[in-house]
Amino acid sequence: MSTVRRTPRTHRPDRVRDALLAQVEFLRVAAHGLTPERLDRETGLPGWEVRQLLAHLVRQIDSLPRLLAEPAPPGNRPACDVSGWVLSTGSRAKRLDEEARRDAATIADLAVALDGAAEELESVIETGIREDVLLPVPFGAMRALDFTVTRLVETVVHADDLTRALGSPVRLDRTALAVTARVLADAVAEKAPGASTEVRIPPFAVVQCLPGPRHTRGTPPNVVETDPITWMRLAAGRVSWRLAVATGRLKASGERAGALADHLPVLG
Repeated sequence: MSTVRRTPRTHRPDRVRDALLAQVEFLRVAAHGLTPERLDRETGLPGWEVRQLLAHLVRQIDSLPRLLAEPAPPGNRPACDVSGWVLSTGSRAKRLDEEARRDAATIADLAVALDGAAEELESVIETGIREDVLLPVPFGAMRALDFTVTRLVETVVHADDLTRALGSPVRLDRTALAVTARVLADAVAEKAPGASTEVRIPPFAVVQCLPGPRHTRGTPPNVVETDPITWMRLAAGRVSWRLAVATGRLKASGERAGALADHLPVLG
């Protein structure tokens, strides 16, 4: 698992709070507009219909209140940062799938359950954006603010999953999308460290990655550029590198740029 970096990206607590509450509200609105037929729609996620996706979202939104209610982990230093969380999510995929299927089968009204999770989240959000509070996440102790940032990633990625499943847009909060793009860019830079290739996700993020000669001046010889939605889908395994290039949504120039495909997705 990734260790805490020496110079992690900083996130403004107030912006994280406001973006998460806004994104959860957009999800609540979308959930209340679903008919039984739309709950049966395939999401593109293996074996998940919309109902399983909503059940997963309920659990992910409610995870901050649940963790805050647990005893604090020992010590006063985090063992996992945001990139560490991203790069470790694949190890919990099987358990998350089982939980989503079980919850979807037992929750009578998923929209009402989402309302309840949103209310619980709002009641603890001020504690959830503190940097001096540690939470006992499965990957080790984590700062509350960092974990709350991961809730932004979860809600944005899955709001986009709902958009694709339903054929109608679920709104994305701009700050939430920006944070998600940066978090996923930071994760790929940590997974494939180096400075030979510049990854650009305008207007939100630029990172360098992949081993090789370091670029210092002028136009980088290896550049990968795409929009935030395409980047999110690539980094989360929702779209392939080949399709993104073929549709013109992704541009990769330089002999090393294409090697980035070998390090995607980063989110399990």
